[in-house]
Amino acid sequence: MATDPPVDLYNASYGQFSADAQRAVRTATYGEDLGQTGWMTADELRHFSALLKLDASSQVLEVGSGSGGPALFLAASIGCNVIGLDVNAFGVGTAQDQAAQRGLDSLVTFQVIDAGQALSFGQDSFDAVISNDAMCHIPGRTEVLAEWYRLLRPGGRMLFTDAMVLSGLVSHEEIARRSSIGTYFYLPPGENERLIKAAGFELLVCEDRTAEAAAISQRWHDARTEYREALVGLEGERPFKDLQDFLWCVHTLTVERRLSRYMYLAQKPT
Repeated sequence: MATDPPVDLYNASYGQFSADAQRAVRTATYGEDLGQTGWMTADELRHFSALLKLDASSQVLEVGSGSGGPALFLAASIGCNVIGLDVNAFGVGTAQDQAAQRGLDSLVTFQVIDAGQALSFGQDSFDAVISNDAMCHIPGRTEVLAEWYRLLRPGGRMLFTDAMVLSGLVSHEEIARRSSIGTYFYLPPGENERLIKAAGFELLVCEDRTAEAAAISQRWHDARTEYREALVGLEGERPFKDLQDFLWCVHTLTVERRLSRYMYLAQKPT
């Protein structure tokens, strides 16, 4: 049986990053446009950076850096050094261009890397690891967390968000729609906490950030509706509709609290 092709969210967003319609949609969605693609606002990133205790001396690894907006924001606002990893070449290319244009390429570098594999950085290389809404795409979470533990210096902190925590009844049709833009891994409440502790980390904070995902998905959907004509010209009629259906599915599942987004902050013992 033939299956529909996956919805193209990331290539479309990263490859058309500078299009006027994409800029307008990001501004309407997030208020402060960092060039992000996901459920994180600038205020949330400021909150996360404070929890990670970042300063100008910090060496930071971002896993799932996308088009580079959050990493560049951290470098520009705090002065820390950031290495961003992403499997999407369009995203990394856009991020590198943005770093050069903004004069931040001495502080931030980006690499096309599958973060689910062993990384080439030495032990105790980083003060912090941050990953926003990317862990849900990566298989082998036990191995990934063990790798982060290896890379962090004693006392270093890691923070990730996961928008795929099952917290209610979800149909197979909703799972298919929610997963239509790529590979996803769903898990029950408490499993991330168990895996974090099993990797050797001390879990410091677990925050429910579901309300942010519910609000952003609706604003994103509505902004795309407002700029429909321009976006259809960039994406095509069918991809535009598929992305709208995806965003409304996210909104429905999160506003009804059937699929939840959590943030986890943990520390490597000294």
